[in-house]
Amino acid sequence: MAFSLESFSLEGKVAIVTGAGARARSIGESYATGLGRAGARVVVADIDGTGAEAVAKSLQQQGIDAMGVETDIASRASTQALAATARDAFGGVDILVNNAALMVEITAGGGSRVIDCSDELWARAMDVNLTGALLCSQAVAPLMRERGGGKIVNQVSAGAYPATSLYGITKLALVGLTTTLAQELGPDKINVNAIAPGMTQSAAGASLTPPESPLRQMLDAQIALRPLGEPEDLVGTLLLLCSTAGDWITGQVLHVDGGWVIRP
Repeated sequence: MAFSLESFSLEGKVAIVTGAGARARSIGESYATGLGRAGARVVVADIDGTGAEAVAKSLQQQGIDAMGVETDIASRASTQALAATARDAFGGVDILVNNAALMVEITAGGGSRVIDCSDELWARAMDVNLTGALLCSQAVAPLMRERGGGKIVNQVSAGAYPATSLYGITKLALVGLTTTLAQELGPDKINVNAIAPGMTQSAAGASLTPPESPLRQMLDAQIALRPLGEPEDLVGTLLLLCSTAGDWITGQVLHVDGGWVIRP
């Protein structure tokens, strides 16, 4: 069948985006907006229920069918309730974007050295950044099977290549979850991929890498194209992975970072 731009349409699809409501100028909000503009009905999930509702209302004002759901992705009961809410409101789930994560909370001020990391910090980081993606995937996979397949996209990070921090470790572990779920869910026609953003000027990203930071100065000198991206720069890759245009892609990490991580 000849390729058509209609392959990027998400008309009739239902998408869940986690971590899309807590902060202004967030990647999650940009993802939710992009999916909605491509035709999907969008469930905005966030532990900040008020923020999720606010983003959903903004989408509705743009003509996008959306709803906000307060969700703790580190809780199995909460993720199961999220999936059930999406099913009851929109009929099922076709797309899951595992975007929610702790970043500023575990890296601000340089973060603790992993060798000195407390049990509590380690467990919390893993519960949200890794287990949360698993719980959400487990909650929606049965609904995707009912609809003949689906797309799961995990948010990893250039900071996992190599991992040199607790945050990087959680994201590298999420790469492992991505490849494992891709293998396991392939027979169900569920694609599982990941996006690894570079230095993105979301509100959270900007707070961690001001212009005077050593990391920012190093990347300014080394990155092939440009060191800074905006949340919207990630949306095109997301639409590829979530649409039929990306049906033959699974188990992959797509680096969207201006050439920070260059891999053969």
